[in-house]
Amino acid sequence: MIFPRLAIVDLETTGADATTERITEIAILITEGDVLIEEWSCLVDPGIPIPPRIQAFTGITDNMVSGQPRFEDLAEEVRARLADAVFVAHNARFDYNFLRASFERIGQSFDAPIMCSVKFSRALDPQFPRHGLDALIERGNYIIESRHRALDDARVVWQFLRDTVGRRDADTVRRAWSRAYSTSTVPRLPTGELEALPDSPGVFVFYGGDGRVLQIGRARDLRSQVLGLFTGTRNDNRSRSLAARVRNVETYPTAGELGAQLMELAIARQFEPEKRPGAYGWRWHRQVLPGLGPLMHLEDLAASDPGDWNGVYGCFRGEREADTVLRELARRHKLCLSRLGLEHASPCQALAFGRCNGVCVGQESVEAHDARLAAALATLSARAWPFAGPIVVREHHEASARSQAHVFDRWCHLGSALSEEEIGDSLAAPRVFDADIYRLLQRWLAAPGHSLQIERVGVPEPADAQR
Repeated sequence: MIFPRLAIVDLETTGADATTERITEIAILITEGDVLIEEWSCLVDPGIPIPPRIQAFTGITDNMVSGQPRFEDLAEEVRARLADAVFVAHNARFDYNFLRASFERIGQSFDAPIMCSVKFSRALDPQFPRHGLDALIERGNYIIESRHRALDDARVVWQFLRDTVGRRDADTVRRAWSRAYSTSTVPRLPTGELEALPDSPGVFVFYGGDGRVLQIGRARDLRSQVLGLFTGTRNDNRSRSLAARVRNVETYPTAGELGAQLMELAIARQFEPEKRPGAYGWRWHRQVLPGLGPLMHLEDLAASDPGDWNGVYGCFRGEREADTVLRELARRHKLCLSRLGLEHASPCQALAFGRCNGVCVGQESVEAHDARLAAALATLSARAWPFAGPIVVREHHEASARSQAHVFDRWCHLGSALSEEEIGDSLAAPRVFDADIYRLLQRWLAAPGHSLQIERVGVPEPADAQR
């Protein structure tokens, strides 16, 4: 496939909200087929200060744009360069929205057919998990002098497109193009620091126009996951509907996937504290004799210390679930409901139906009954903590140089730390049981490879591990 006339565009801006932020640099490459016809770029005076974090991200400072043309001075030149060409950009919706908003600000409309090179890359190479510009640079071994400067970023997109013609057959390229090309109106981006999203794990929060939370989620790659919604990568009806309603995005980068899971849970509880799960367990009072009170007592385990759980069985989300499970065990093992404390009658009702061996009326010994009870309760035993003491799980994300350590003991999250001093503070924190953390950590520990991130506190490493 030979590409039509393309205008490959890259913008740098003062922020992500096209309605309030401004363009600081424009680059446009004009190509036809596999030939680069023209390169053009220009710094733009945005008329507003560039936030320090954006200056650090792009390298474009207030001094650099001072005295440069305003967008209104460049509008006709930009329009002429884009005429009769397909608008191409990496995450095209971002650049398209900014240009459209800039034209509207001076009373002009802007419309063009578009092709998103992120969507093109995903369709062309679905086997790769990442399709951001950094991922393309790495896969293509492209040399770039100034990442996050408009002209160099646009050149990378052109190198990628040109290379596809040589390494893929025309039909494959054509199918990828059809999935990435659109002549329809591009929806507007929400506010939020989308242009500075890292390719790191983290949590995102989508807000609607009324400030209401629409979705809280986590991602292995924040940039890919979040921008994917707003660039059409997720092309199902539900995603399109969500994208149309989102007006603001907040993101919380983390050093790893475990940190993202913990962060997602904490943020969700800020908005819906009433959804904290219940945690109930049955405690077995072995010394109780027939007629002297219930053998099993239901205890609220939330915020308790698992170190005090001797004789506690199960971890149930509610009292009804706990009651149902114990009654089913009683039915299967012919246990006495009165002795268990689930009924207050002697003899128990189950005796008449042959579902109790009669410990409540002296027909069975307490020892025989409780031996069956012990076997039944063994199936409810909470999973034992598989370490001799606390553990520290260390996570590091190389690209962002972000590191964090998470401290756990007896399934309790004692804290997350950024320094060795904070790790020490977390180790001194009390154990407070949380059913969500309990289940989260069990799943995480079961995943292959995660054991390599664990540091056992106070336990020397094996000699071969130290070498």
